[in-house]
Amino acid sequence: MKLALFDLDHTLLNTDSDYSWGEFLVNQGLVDPVRHRQMNDQFYADYKAGQLDPIAYNEFVFEFLTQHEPDYLTELHELFMQKIIRPQMRPAGFKAIAQHQAAGHELVGITATSDFITAPIFREFGITEIIATNAEMQAGRYTGKVINTACYQQGKLIRLEQWLAGREVSESWAYSDSINDRFLLEYADHAIAVSPDERLAQLAEQQNWALEDWSL
Repeated sequence: MKLALFDLDHTLLNTDSDYSWGEFLVNQGLVDPVRHRQMNDQFYADYKAGQLDPIAYNEFVFEFLTQHEPDYLTELHELFMQKIIRPQMRPAGFKAIAQHQAAGHELVGITATSDFITAPIFREFGITEIIATNAEMQAGRYTGKVINTACYQQGKLIRLEQWLAGREVSESWAYSDSINDRFLLEYADHAIAVSPDERLAQLAEQQNWALEDWSL
């Protein structure tokens, strides 16, 4: 297998889908604006600092999911796609995906953000194999809990190993913008730092990794 791994937020997208979802809920008048924005801002700052508690953050995000029926959430997510996400989908991301598809590579979207938020976005990019932080469902409703290992930092490698389930990879590529994904980039034969944050840019220079600007 030749494998291409794509992060989502600030890699394929010009925005952070998790943070944008929180802002979307505030702007739609669906959550308490003061509490939600304060917590959303703090968790996002923790993420950028590499200090995020992924369980606590995702359980905060999942609070809203527990309060509504899945059909309503699906409709709301489509509005989120229309208003927020589609304008932020990077053309360079589509181009890179198309190149790997044309070469017959296996494509996997891999993200710390929840499957509820990210699976429809990855599918719109043409990626159907998705490794994300999983929101638990029971009896057709979200419970508010995270199941499996959170797909964050070294957790991405754990979840990737589970997904591979013994299949051998002969060559691999990984695309990400964030120092939080240094472990994923170190795993890959070809690491591509996409419009990287400052710390990842420094690491990429030290490791002689490719640097690409997809923000244009």
